[in-house]
Amino acid sequence: MHTQAVVLLLVGLAVLGWVLHWLGHYLKQALEVLATIAVVFAALWLIGKALWWTGKTIVKHWRTTLTTIAVAAWWHWWGWQSLAITLGTVAAGLVVWRLVELSSFDVWAGRHLRSWWQRWVIYAPKMPRWLRACRLTVPDAEQQITINVNPFKRTALAPKSKPRPDQVPRIVGVRSGPSWDEVRVKLVAGQKPEDFDLVARELAVARGVMRCQVRELKPNVVSIDFQRCNLLLDPVPARDLANLVDVDPGSVDLRRVWSGRTEYGVDWYQPLIGGHTLVVGSTGAGKNSFTWCPLISMAPAIRAGLVRVSGIDPKGMELAYGRGIFHRYAVTAKEALTMLDDLVEEMNARKATHAGKVRTVPITRETPLELVEFDEIAALTKYVGDRKIREAIIERVALLTTQGRALGYTVRGYVQEPNKDTVPVRDLFPRRICLRVPTKSHVGMALGDHAYDRGAWANRIGESEAGVGYLFGEGIREPLRVRGGWVPDEQIKQLEAFVTGPSFDTTPGTVLALPAPAPYPAGVA
Repeated sequence: MHTQAVVLLLVGLAVLGWVLHWLGHYLKQALEVLATIAVVFAALWLIGKALWWTGKTIVKHWRTTLTTIAVAAWWHWWGWQSLAITLGTVAAGLVVWRLVELSSFDVWAGRHLRSWWQRWVIYAPKMPRWLRACRLTVPDAEQQITINVNPFKRTALAPKSKPRPDQVPRIVGVRSGPSWDEVRVKLVAGQKPEDFDLVARELAVARGVMRCQVRELKPNVVSIDFQRCNLLLDPVPARDLANLVDVDPGSVDLRRVWSGRTEYGVDWYQPLIGGHTLVVGSTGAGKNSFTWCPLISMAPAIRAGLVRVSGIDPKGMELAYGRGIFHRYAVTAKEALTMLDDLVEEMNARKATHAGKVRTVPITRETPLELVEFDEIAALTKYVGDRKIREAIIERVALLTTQGRALGYTVRGYVQEPNKDTVPVRDLFPRRICLRVPTKSHVGMALGDHAYDRGAWANRIGESEAGVGYLFGEGIREPLRVRGGWVPDEQIKQLEAFVTGPSFDTTPGTVLALPAPAPYPAGVA
């Protein structure tokens, strides 16, 4: 039995060995085939990845790609001498074009060349370092962790994998205008646009510029804007009334009234219908530019009766210089209260007439835009000695600002100190403009929380920059720096003559027939 079992065991082992040998032969062939297939697929994947990356790079940087191909082809076919002569000719042509016609050169060539240069020479090599310095990177989750077991011994936990550098936001595009560079950056997981708002000042210092502003373009893309030069250094002249003589009053768009220029070098328009505006600024900051410049721009509508301006002038000086422009005019607190009572009464009458017929009252001569210019509003909402009159004025202003939007009533207030004690109805003005103010806290009071962090540095506006301020309000997430049009005294008198007189002539030597001044102090018209 034992001999028989041994024989069977040996036979079984032989058969098993033969089977394993047979399986190993075919398994080896199968593994070789699988390895070959894996290598082919890996090669195809790498080739596809390379082609995809190359195509993406070509599409993304098509200008640089085409330029490189053209230069290489020229070098190959015609030699470096021909290439140098051609490039020199093109450069000379661009220089001549810039000297002869700067505006068209900047539109068609200058801004594209500048954008390419700024991206590859400045932002691509330096931006990652700036972002790291400003703590705008996200550390990798598998970074090495060190634990202090005791003050005399340090024990390190080995990472799961080799530590990798911090994740840095990637530049996806650069646009360069006459005064601003817009660097579009794609955020990494764990970041939000507000992180960049908080370090706008640090980014400006890193770039070596005076201003930096962050704009959210997409949930994961922001534009970091750097101001290379200041286009608002020189005063912006208001529009010439002589060019408005033949303007059709009905063509004046009260939703886009020219008021000055923005920091991007383009015209600034503001709506004077459908909302109320509060202008904040210290003495001498240029608040009068924001009063008179829009009035000049819509002078044809005022003259035609489509706009009716009322002025409250506690100082009795600023608005009194153009007294004839105002349908109503008040200086004292009692006069102001009487005017506001009349306005509220007319507003209620207009409401009763149009309720249930329209949602917004149309602007006509029968129902004109009632524009209230309230200079030094704090003088009557805070510093009036009579508490009952002061509270009544605050109540009337609140009624006009809460109900007047759809009824064609607009209030524009001007104040030096914007806190709630001084202007209790401050939050009823949806549009805010902050000119030069003495402290950083006034910026937040005027424009809201985080306005300073987003670039509204109104406390850093110089005394020589009268009329420069930051706009913030409906539909505007980032503060916009603007400069109101400057209106000299003689132009105010021209505006008064234009609005009240039968004709208007600005030819040299012409004496304007000004209306007779109203008795001073003037009561309610």
